[in-house]
Amino acid sequence: MTALEMNAELLRNMSIIAEDEVLLKRAARYLRKLVAEKQADDTELSKEEFFARVDEAREQIRQGEAHSFATVEELDKYIRSL
Repeated sequence: MTALEMNAELLRNMSIIAEDEVLLKRAARYLRKLVAEKQADDTELSKEEFFARVDEAREQIRQGEAHSFATVEELDKYIRSL
């Protein structure tokens, strides 16, 4: 399902419950919970953190500290050796 299809489904479902204040409140509480979970995701990097890691990786490449792999199998073997 594409993002556009999911948005359409969400809007269809919201139109069904739009006249029921109790259901709307429940939906709003659940959405707030989802947003809080998304914001609490410590694996998500900010734009600044992402580019800092890119810069760090480029510096490691310049200093010859990077690893490169010709095949997926080589990469897999390296990862499994860690």
